[in-house]
Amino acid sequence: MIEIKEKNDVTPVCPHCSEQVREVWFREIRGTLGRRYVYFCAACHKVLGVSHRKGFWMG
Repeated sequence: MIEIKEKNDVTPVCPHCSEQVREVWFREIRGTLGRRYVYFCAACHKVLGVSHRKGFWMG
């Protein structure tokens, strides 16, 4: 089993530009079946991840 721990004393590093991630930007993506969010590095603007799809009934 893998344990999850909250670490507030460590700053993550962007896998693309190797800068410390002090701020994550996001942008909404809308489609006919709902919306998603894309998260990207504030320094290099490369994508870090995309949220799961939420259907139109979930807002």
